[in-house]
Amino acid sequence: MARDTAAFVQWFRRSSPYINAHRGRTMVVSVGGGALRGERAAALLQDIALLNSLGVRVVLVPGARPQIEERLRLRNVELRYHGDYRITDAAALEAVKEAVGALRVEIEALLSMGLANSPMAGFRLRVASGNFVTAKPLGVRDGVDYQHTGEVRRIDTTAIRERLAAGNIVLVLPLGCSPTGEVFNLVAEDVALCSATALAADKLLYLTDGDVLLDEAGELIRELDLQEAGWHLEALRRQCDGTARLRLLDAAVRACRQGVQRVHLVNRERDGGLLLELFTRDGVGTLVAGDPFESLRPATADDVGGILRLIEPLEREGVLVRRSREELETRIGDYLVVERDGMIIATAALSPHRSAGMAELECFVIHPEYRGGNRGDTLLRHVEREARTRGLEHLFVLTTRTAHWFRERGFEPARLQDLPVERQSLYNLKRRSQVFIKALRLGE
Repeated sequence: MARDTAAFVQWFRRSSPYINAHRGRTMVVSVGGGALRGERAAALLQDIALLNSLGVRVVLVPGARPQIEERLRLRNVELRYHGDYRITDAAALEAVKEAVGALRVEIEALLSMGLANSPMAGFRLRVASGNFVTAKPLGVRDGVDYQHTGEVRRIDTTAIRERLAAGNIVLVLPLGCSPTGEVFNLVAEDVALCSATALAADKLLYLTDGDVLLDEAGELIRELDLQEAGWHLEALRRQCDGTARLRLLDAAVRACRQGVQRVHLVNRERDGGLLLELFTRDGVGTLVAGDPFESLRPATADDVGGILRLIEPLEREGVLVRRSREELETRIGDYLVVERDGMIIATAALSPHRSAGMAELECFVIHPEYRGGNRGDTLLRHVEREARTRGLEHLFVLTTRTAHWFRERGFEPARLQDLPVERQSLYNLKRRSQVFIKALRLGE
């Protein structure tokens, strides 16, 4: 029991930065109809309700393909597809409306569960749905008349945002109406894509049937930038891979190109996969990032909290000198940070001593879970480049535990007397930090 309790506390502490980061964000979640059948449907929808309770603005776009096909079979109506689209004749449209309508009621019922033994006990949740999608006919393509199959013409973002601001989960169904009152059957993944881009959503999440992208060793590809995702997409097209993974990756690339910064492809078969993807550092799915997933940049005042969380464990251990929030805020212009999807995972500060032609490398910290990925070397190179840019000739560091790391990178042991006079006066004799200095070649 004690071990379980400790694991829970550790998980909760690690997830808290993500809880804060996601609060107030807009996320569009696309769920296939297969995930909304059977026992797992309730757990999945309760996870979505949990997002809402944590302050996430959730737009849910459900698919209904298996529900529609079940009704068509019961009516002995032929299942007709051409490419990725259903040919929706009048009989099929009735089945579509019936299936989507029933699915909406089922989703609303499951999201309203407040039983004492359910995960959302006592939580009052409101679900809003409506005619948010204006559609147009897909028309005749390659000689095929798709009849009542359509595509998105416009998303009513004003109405959706009003309901999100009121705390509702917004349900956007894969049906659309035309200005002339016609009803069209839509592809849910396309509705999710159009909703996310129109709303400028922070994230678009596709809950998929299995893992979408695997590497040559059969391991899940965890993250891709937009360029890498484009390469994978072209490879799938050359292979004439017409499976769902091509459609989903294509949707992810298009979403990123249209301004959605993060698209997540998450295996719905994994229990709690949605929560694990959003509230753990590396997630459990594939992330396609519209901008760099990880970036090194100058720190800003908004980073002070993240830097404090990063350095606090080392301050407790005595590895780092304690820094107050006020001190960080005053000197934030001296700091660089490495940000990984909203989290500060590394930092360093450069403190110039111009009269001596030297600079001190301070607060050089890499998060324990992200060491070994050359981040330290990258961060050090940026610090050295900045020092050279300022015309400084030497970089020095005081350390109690990482002497070998710095020596391997060209720092030489030095004496306290080799430091600038003003820095000597601040030396803490109790810490007995070792001094290392590196000459900077200004031409590099």
